[in-house]
Order: sequence, then structure tokens, then C-alpha cells
Amino acid sequence: MTSSVSASVSTVRAFGPSLLTLASLALAATLSQNAIAAAAVKASVETPLIARSALFGNPVKSGAQLSPDGQWLSWMAPVNGVMNVWVAPADKPEAAKSITESKDRPIPGHFWSGNSQQVLFVKDNAGDENFHLYGVDIKTGAQRDYTPFDKVRVRPTGFSTRRVDEILVGINNRDPRWHDVHLLNLKTGELKLVMQADGYAGFQADNDLNLRLALRPNAAGGMDFFKVQDGKVEDKPYLSTNLENSSTSPLGFTHDGKTLYWMDSRESDTTAVIAEDVASGKRTVLAQDARADLGDTLRDPASGVVQAYAVEYLNSEWKFLDKALKADFDWLQKQLGKGEVYVASRTRNDDKWIVGIDPVSKVAATYLYDRKAKKLQALYVARPELQGAPLVDMHGVEIKARDGLILPSYLTLPKDADKNGDGKADKPVPMVLFVHGGPWARDGHGYNGYHQWLANRGYAVLAVNFRASTGFGKKFLNAGNKQWGLAMHNDLLDAVDWAVKQGVTTKDKVAIMGGSYGGYAALAGVAFTPTTFACAVDIVGPSNLETLLSTIPPYWEAGRKQMYSRMGDPTTEEGKAILRAASPLYKADQIVRPLLIGQGANDPRVKQAESDQIVQAMQAKKIPVTYVLYPDEGHGFNKPNNRIGFNAVAEAFLGQCLGGRVEPLGETVRQSTAQVVTGAEHVPGLEAAAKK
Repeated sequence: MTSSVSASVSTVRAFGPSLLTLASLALAATLSQNAIAAAAVKASVETPLIARSALFGNPVKSGAQLSPDGQWLSWMAPVNGVMNVWVAPADKPEAAKSITESKDRPIPGHFWSGNSQQVLFVKDNAGDENFHLYGVDIKTGAQRDYTPFDKVRVRPTGFSTRRVDEILVGINNRDPRWHDVHLLNLKTGELKLVMQADGYAGFQADNDLNLRLALRPNAAGGMDFFKVQDGKVEDKPYLSTNLENSSTSPLGFTHDGKTLYWMDSRESDTTAVIAEDVASGKRTVLAQDARADLGDTLRDPASGVVQAYAVEYLNSEWKFLDKALKADFDWLQKQLGKGEVYVASRTRNDDKWIVGIDPVSKVAATYLYDRKAKKLQALYVARPELQGAPLVDMHGVEIKARDGLILPSYLTLPKDADKNGDGKADKPVPMVLFVHGGPWARDGHGYNGYHQWLANRGYAVLAVNFRASTGFGKKFLNAGNKQWGLAMHNDLLDAVDWAVKQGVTTKDKVAIMGGSYGGYAALAGVAFTPTTFACAVDIVGPSNLETLLSTIPPYWEAGRKQMYSRMGDPTTEEGKAILRAASPLYKADQIVRPLLIGQGANDPRVKQAESDQIVQAMQAKKIPVTYVLYPDEGHGFNKPNNRIGFNAVAEAFLGQCLGGRVEPLGETVRQSTAQVVTGAEHVPGLEAAAKK
């Protein structure tokens, strides 16, 4: 359920252990304004306020790519306030022109066809995640919908450096549960069925677009892997995993089809990068790290051979198998300075790269790198409004849970609470526990707009990789099985205790906030431990795990068994009991702290009903709650006006609760599509700001 609140987006004036009436809550909001304003004036003398629009509005440019032949540059940039695709000759970036014209919803990203003649992108409708695949001919400007089907989600499946006019795509138009593989001709738009996918979670193709491997979920909660010969799936799997080793998966073939790379955890706790000789079956460990799972690799664009791999524990570290590639990275690091160097795109003959640097506390920049000439050309700074802004660093920390499990986490401190930037708090400040989605995902090190925003408002921000998070080995992942609301929740509580002991914050000044699973964690925080958190912000979080599992999208069918194994099986009485006990809905009557809920009406993962039902349960008990609904959003807020608008509401809400600085709501709510379903009176200024 990873959110785009990214994701994917996500305390003080505690209103006391007893339930406030609506009238007293409104009075508390009014009385708090003078204190909040005074605190904001005092803090602003030291640290300028960063505008929400600079953090959460559209970037000037983002997502640069090179065409495979190196002749073209492309990136995302706004057209009339909506993110679209722009293309320019590689030697004339200033001549860029928009080639798409989305008017209603941002295009999330794009990629190039192998023939360098089309730019491809996927786009849904109002957040419903029924993604269509589109292509634009860069010479004629003609746009084509390659998958013009209703209620269908396309899945790009295979690409080739040889069959450059074709790609493989999975389409679930025959059966919404399974993505049948089709060969798509990018020039004619013809779709030819290659293989029906009944029961198969996916397929692995080689560089000639031949299906070579089929994946099917098994009763053990893992996958069976079958070889595919001459278009037919073999009867027996040649490799199988169970729930414990479910992170094992193929990474792809070399272009000659002779080697298949794997991310494999069957023989170790963390995943290793494995090279399998297809002919002999011999498997060789290329890389492994006891601290973290591997899997992110850099591969030669001409041969598909793995050249480098990333280890991400507290920070991301690239390790090199190719000496020439290491020399490039060393040179780039020297030129670009402090921060993580990353490669976003490479030409087919590998002479040009798109590279970037993420210094976390400074504005990230993107460059065109000519490898032969050893020349860097600045392309853009994504958010120039943040140049010179008081951004702060993010610090990796290890937190020990009550059972001894080490939780890799990230702490961001306000400037006035960490004046020397060493990651040690100079004084306690209010804190927001910002919980990631998934839960089978992870927080990582790097620039994070939400951390910067909250720290600038005066809050410490703590992001915890609780058990069940991915990336830290199978023991860490599986320690979260059937622990929603139990050990997973305790990890968050233990992290709060750590922050209090470290002098980061005080026990009465902690809010909990997050999206998707993070939204669930926020609901669980105020329902299961009613007085631990001063307030909570839930963004697209489920309140009832039974109804969540009964309404998952049909194309999640392949993962259903694994979800049941990790959460609780709703087809059994035991499983139902586990799910019910972990559902905040059934303890909604215990909520005594302020709660803000944001929801997209078209969310296919966490349906609107998940928010509706807990709001209704609270209203039935006359418990205050603020609920903001967005009719044109899905699992998170992708439209910038909606993102800015909800964060403006959250900022006012947190300011009242924690006493941090607040940028006025202004027109942000009216400029969004927000519908304040209930509780506008509980957030300072929201009633007036929401009037259209």
C-alpha cells in the first residue's frame, strides 16, 4: 500500500487525557493562536520560513532522460501548471518543447523507445491507477494511446536493444487479475498476444523479447519460477521460494541471454546479487552485504552486464565491479562535491550520462556528462526557489527496540535545535514521527521535502524503519509478520522513547503522521495508545484491515496469499481475529487526541470507505475529527494544488497541537479541490479558508 505521499507520503498542547467537547476544542484552538504567533515570530528571527509552494509545488524540471542514440534530451516540466514531457536536441537543451498536453493530471514520468523515435509514458485518470500506455512521435508530435481499454492497467514487461520498434506489455483486459503478455509494435500500435497469464504473477524476457521465465505464487507464500521454452511454460518449477525468502527475484538477463541475474536471500539473511549461468545452472555470488539487502545495480547498456551495485543501510554506497565505472564516479564526486552521485540515464554506447547530486541540505542539480571529454554541462536545478533556503541535513541513527532488534532510522532536526549540524539535539523541541508507507517499503537517506518542511516549522522529524520494512534482511522483514498494531507499533513507541532519552523531544510533544501504512500507524497511534501522541495526521490510511483486504485491486491477486500470511488470513476465524484486533476502527471510541484525515476519493488501494467508517465511528461517539476529501485524487495527492492545500491544513493542525510555526492558509485550500467533510472548526482558519 505504499503511498505517493511518498510515498511513496507520512505533542504539545496535548488536549489532555479526557475527551474534549467540540466547544472546548474550538475554544482551545482560539486561545492557542497568540502563543503560536509569538513562537513563530521568535523563531523566524533565526530561521526564515520556507514557502510550502517551494517545497511541494511543481519542480521547474525533473526526471531528465537521454534517448538511447544520444540525440535527444527529455525531462518533465509544467505546461500551464501541469507536469508534461519536454524534448530537446541533446546539443541544444535551450530549444526544448513540450510534446504532451495533459491538462488535468500530471504525467508521472516517461521513458524512451529503443528506436529513439518515441517518448513513452503511462497515465491514469484522477488517481484510479488504471494506467494507459501512451507514445509520442518526437518528429510528428502525434500521440497514441497504445492500450485504449477501460478499467485496465498496463504493465511494461520487456525491452530490447535489438528489436527497437517493439516492447512487451502486460495487459489485464481479459481478466483483471492477470496481465497477459502482448508484443506491442510502437510504430503501428499493433498488439499481438504472446502468452496468457492465468495464475502467473509475471514473466522475465530476454533482450530478444523472448519470455524465458514465468513466476507463479505458491501456497508457501513465495514464488515458483518456471523456465519457458519455445513459448511454453515447463510443468515443474526449477526454483521455489517460501514466505521467508520471498525477496528472492530475478533481475534480468545479459543481452546475450547467457546469464540471468538474481536478487537471492535463500542462502543468507540479506539478499545477494547472484549470476546464474543459464546453460549449466551454476550460480556465482557477485556481491553481498550483511547489513542490507542488495538489488539496485548499474548494468552496461550495451551488454546488460552488472557493473556496480548499491548497498543502502543508513546511507547509500555504490560498490564497483567495473574499474572504469568507478573512475567515472570518483571524478564526478570530486567535481560535484558532497552528496550522493547518481546516474539517471545512459546512452546505448555509454558515451553520455544524465547525472545528479543529492547533498540533502542543498538544492539538488542535474547535469549532462560527456564521458569521453570528461565534461559536465549543467542542465537544471529542480527547485531553484530553494537555493539559499535554510535546508537541514538528515542523520542516520540506530535505535534498539525492546526485544533488541536494531531499527535503522533517520533524524532531521531544526536549525535552532542543532546549530553545529552534528545530528545531536542542542535542546528538546516538538517532534513529528513520520511513518513510511508499505509497510513493505523503507525510509532512506536523501533530500525529503516533508522532513525539510517540518524541520523548518520547528519540529524534529524521526523516520523509523520498523520491523516489516524491506531492505534489511529477511529476519527483519519477517519479524513483522502478523504484527500490525503489535510489535510493529511497539517499534514506533520505542523510537519515541529513544528520542525523549536523547533529548530530541519531550514525551508530551510528539505527533504521528504518515501516508498509506503510515496513515494506519497514525490511526493505531491514537486508537491503541490514546495518550502517547499529542495528535495524528492520517493520509490514505486503512482503518479496518478486514475491509482493506476485501477491497484490494483485482490485479493484486498474485500477492494475496503473501498479504494474508503477513497480515492475517480473513478466510479463517483465527485470521479474522488477528485483523480485527489490529484494526483501529474497533477502538475508535478510545481516541482522545486531535486527528486529521486526508483521503483521495478514487484510491484503489485504500478505499474512501476506510476513512469514512472511522470518521463515522468517531462522530457516533461525538469525538472530534477533521476529515478532508479530494474527489480527483487516489492513493496520495499528486496534483500540486492538492498537495500544497492539504499540507497547509496539516501545518495549521500541527501548529495548534505542537506550537510550531505556521505559514498562513491563505488561498491554498480554495485553490485545491478539498472537500472538508467534517471538523473544519478544529483547525485554526480552516472554516474561513474552505469557503469557496
